[in-house]
Amino acid sequence: MTQRCYLPALGIINALGCDTEQVSHNLFTGDISGMVLEDGWLNNVPARVGRARGVLPALPSRLADYTCRNNQLLLAATTQIAPAIESALHRYGRMRIGIVLGTSTSGMAEGEAAVAAYRTSGKLPDHYRYVQQQLGMPAMFLAQYLGILGPAYTISTACTSSAKAFQSARNLLRHKICDAVLVGGVDSLCKLTINGFTSLESTSATLTNPMSLNRQGINIGEGAALFLLTRKESAVELLGIGETSDAFHMSAPQPQGTGAESAMRAALADAGLTADAIDYVNLHATATLKNDEMESHATARVFGSGLVCSGTKPMTGHTLGAAGATELAFCWLALDNNQLPPHIWDGVQDPALSSIALTGHHHSFTGKSRVCMSNSFAFGGSNASLIIGDNRSLT
Repeated sequence: MTQRCYLPALGIINALGCDTEQVSHNLFTGDISGMVLEDGWLNNVPARVGRARGVLPALPSRLADYTCRNNQLLLAATTQIAPAIESALHRYGRMRIGIVLGTSTSGMAEGEAAVAAYRTSGKLPDHYRYVQQQLGMPAMFLAQYLGILGPAYTISTACTSSAKAFQSARNLLRHKICDAVLVGGVDSLCKLTINGFTSLESTSATLTNPMSLNRQGINIGEGAALFLLTRKESAVELLGIGETSDAFHMSAPQPQGTGAESAMRAALADAGLTADAIDYVNLHATATLKNDEMESHATARVFGSGLVCSGTKPMTGHTLGAAGATELAFCWLALDNNQLPPHIWDGVQDPALSSIALTGHHHSFTGKSRVCMSNSFAFGGSNASLIIGDNRSLT
């Protein structure tokens, strides 16, 4: 049995749209209209957030205890790839399919609302269930919704959560524990993360401005991205994964990006590729002062200054635990559409950053192999790099 793994199906929802068609169109046109100023998140001032578009589906009554916005986002992504999931269930059986998801919020917003109600009324709302906010809940819910009996678990490592899920998912295939895995991530907006990042002076009420001299911080977003991962050959192949931990600081990256660089090099080695085989890098690019500086240094050391890159968070916000899967999904859509996501910023160079090439509008692949890398970096020095490629151009 081949050790190669493929990504034949994708469901996605975020501030760009509620399915792959909407997200793809708005991604490549650089649509920032989903980034909105909203009251109610912070005391006395609005916050700019990336709110997912569309009407979210309701959970079935048998799973009412799992009702929360996080699971509604996950269900929206799942529904989009229902035919692929049904085919996998028929082909492999319920025991041979796994679920590995990343999240950092789970149903935390419902917990916040329940505590607020308790403070005013002295009791929790009748509809509140603690399971709604458990970190492991998304995989539990999806397994019960689909009737999947294979391994189902959730990874929570802050902003690398859903990127790291791919390593676990691939291991389930390579060790013959599963024949298919649903892998991705989901996070929903909540006050804890918005206020937490604001207390660290990491957020901006203006549109996030990655890699600019004028960058002021992140906007928080929400969304879900869910892939089917199998050994059955398809158009997009998962080529390489690199994970490192520099453990430099609780919330700040190592200034020169040594851990980030090591993750990128580990992914290249895992894929059996050299740096010149990569055609595009989706940057983590949070628009915080320290992240962008270290990432520019690390990227320039690995790839030089000529490889085209972009950071897509100005169009979605930072979706935290869902960011790794969401931004890998943008690479998947880039391969499918032969277009590269634009880098949305004010164009003002920061001399403290290493020089890297940032995409504009209407960029397409120039290499013959069509290979993308997506980077995710998180608190505690957690780093993950993923590489996917167009199997049609690699064979």
